Amino acid sequence: MSPLPRRALRSLAAAAAILATVATTVAVLTAPAQAANRVTPGNFTGYGFDQCLAPTQSKMDAWREYSPFSAVGIYISGKSRACRSQPNLTRTWVSNQLARQWKLLPITLGPQASCQPRFPRYQDDVKINPSSTDNYRRARQQGWAEGKDAVRAAQALGITAGSTLWYDLEGFDFDNTACRESALRFLHAWTRSLHALDYVSGLYSSAGSGIKMVDNARVYRAGQFVLPDMIWIARWDGVANTSTSYVRDDGWRPGRRVKQYRGGHNETWGGVTINIDSNYLEVGTGSQRRKAETFCGGVSIDLPSYPTMREGSTRTAAVKALQCLLQRQRVYAGKVNGVFSPAVTAAVRAWQKKVGAPASNTWRKRDWIQIHSRGAYRPAKYGTTGPFVARLQRALVAATGTRQAADGAYFRSTENLVKTWQRQVGMSATGVMHSKAWRRLQAGGY
Repeated sequence: MSPLPRRALRSLAAAAAILATVATTVAVLTAPAQAANRVTPGNFTGYGFDQCLAPTQSKMDAWREYSPFSAVGIYISGKSRACRSQPNLTRTWVSNQLARQWKLLPITLGPQASCQPRFPRYQDDVKINPSSTDNYRRARQQGWAEGKDAVRAAQALGITAGSTLWYDLEGFDFDNTACRESALRFLHAWTRSLHALDYVSGLYSSAGSGIKMVDNARVYRAGQFVLPDMIWIARWDGVANTSTSYVRDDGWRPGRRVKQYRGGHNETWGGVTINIDSNYLEVGTGSQRRKAETFCGGVSIDLPSYPTMREGSTRTAAVKALQCLLQRQRVYAGKVNGVFSPAVTAAVRAWQKKVGAPASNTWRKRDWIQIHSRGAYRPAKYGTTGPFVARLQRALVAATGTRQAADGAYFRSTENLVKTWQRQVGMSATGVMHSKAWRRLQAGGY
């Protein structure tokens, strides 16, 4: 075959290049998009902390395991923030914390009230303009611009639209009219700016100034301002709730309040010390309890107590629960009929062998603990929810003999039960189910 002319070769090469480009473009367009981070803070009832400087990943991991906190406040923007340099706060940091089930509270600390004596902090930050000209036009312009800046910072960090961005308005003289009214217009414009960009507006401020200001506007000047969607009350009364006499009970409820109930102090968890403020959150629909569950065609495995049994046992409900659990673990293929038969005995021995326990014809407390706690888990603490929490609750009932509904929500009664069990097995009674505690439980510890 004679060789093709050079012009033809060049044409073929060009065509191949075009086809390759088209193929690459199609591959890019049809490739699955990277999953966006979840909206934060979402639905949660429980504890959080905030610190000016975003902690390192190792510190966050230690506190995820051992601390009672599930939410963290981070300063993402604003020229008046003390921690302008945030070496740890990156897009990867945000994604990592959200993947580890942290709830993030992104904070902006920009222009402050004109009568706030501690600001401006630097030479290039400004206060809210107190001029009343044209209905505080300059303050409103500042608020609008600050909202846009906050969204840009949030988007750069991968904080998804629909998330709440919080404006930190430090305490000021509430009785200074120009100072208060300009701050109110600033927040009105900040909120409108966030809404235009599909983010939720939050306000952090002292109970007696900024929070009182917006609550009064809500009640006495309804409809005149676009107010923040959520409030974060700074009230250091040491009470972990979202109430204070400075805001009426019907405001920002249900599910739109956070309270900072303790100011700067050191706490140490997992050997890591951080200086923090402590917060309590009631956001969204809160941490939801689950309805009572049934398995194996209507069998309840949520019993008030878990007895020792062997072949011939007449405890029908307990035997049915056992049969169902063994069936779910694929060591029993018989009927779930409440009869402790030789087939059940064989399944009991098979289960014990599976978990490395001595084989026995008797089903004891340790067996109940192990079979209930079996499966994937993560650190569990106040406000944690999910099926693994229900498994934990059943295992703790078996281990302690204390009644507890397996509702899949980790609140005070479950926390107290965890503390009881931790004391029983010689662990520090923190009320947090960290990985070491889970491993001890799954080994049948009581």
